[in-house]
Amino acid sequence: MAAPKFTPVDPLENARAYTSPDHVPQEWRADRPGDFRGRQPVGARLGYQGPDQGYALLLANRLRPQLQLRPHEHADDAVQGCTGIAMRRASLFGRAPVIHDLRMAFTIWGWLDPDSPAELLTLRRDAFDGVAEVLHNYDRLRDLADTVPEETLRSTPAQVAAAYPGEWRRLLGR
Repeated sequence: MAAPKFTPVDPLENARAYTSPDHVPQEWRADRPGDFRGRQPVGARLGYQGPDQGYALLLANRLRPQLQLRPHEHADDAVQGCTGIAMRRASLFGRAPVIHDLRMAFTIWGWLDPDSPAELLTLRRDAFDGVAEVLHNYDRLRDLADTVPEETLRSTPAQVAAAYPGEWRRLLGR
């Protein structure tokens, strides 16, 4: 390791060079009973794994002022529900969430549209009611994240924006 310039060094001392350690450990293998082997498991209540998913909450809260709430709707429910959808989309691509994931989730459910279709509003009210209370409504929150088909999640933000509101049923797999 290099030393700072002000450190006194004996000019007659030989510089050390790298030497291999006396013992080289064997390569590591996942052979313990609890070690993970193969692909990530898929199933109920396992979610969708991806890096830095907590960042989606920061991004969702940045969009909070743009939400078009109707009577008896809560921004916390919209943020919590759409964050799950956005994290699922990001994990499909193996990356952290970005603002486009959140915009797509909010767009699909009409949260950014002041003139959302009445049928979508009814469906949204039932789907999002109370999901911000994760301790009591975790299963509903997971179901909400699973409602959006993978085909929609793999679409580009421009394709989703072009399809909404005319094809909102297709975007939600209805």
